[in-house]
Amino acid sequence: MKNLTLGQLAKETGTHVETIRYYERQGLIAEPPRRASGYREFPPEYVERIRFIKRAQTLGFTLREISELLALADGNPACKDIRKFAEEKVKDIETRIHDLQKIKVVLHELIKKCLSKGKLSSCPIIESLTQHKTQK
Repeated sequence: MKNLTLGQLAKETGTHVETIRYYERQGLIAEPPRRASGYREFPPEYVERIRFIKRAQTLGFTLREISELLALADGNPACKDIRKFAEEKVKDIETRIHDLQKIKVVLHELIKKCLSKGKLSSCPIIESLTQHKTQK
């Protein structure tokens, strides 16, 4: 595969041009060399790097985490290092699932209290959201 323009890279990876520029600003991809005309020229390995970033996002990794993962991968780590990184992500996901389940229970309780009648000022859902105390 030959070098690509920004537009070609975007098309090849199914990514918007501005997203690629953002990845560059965030340090997820290096600034590519420029042609004599000033146009950026992306080597073929950029396609795989951007696809890696997109797949990692699909798995729930944040761009900060992807940056850490790329730095780790670029440093020739042992597989156990990458595994540890993934295990930490799973723990984070499990914590978020637990928190979301607690939120779901609270919302179901509020829904049960709501009679769907009366004025907005007597709505238990709105009342709960406007209280100053926070529940943990």
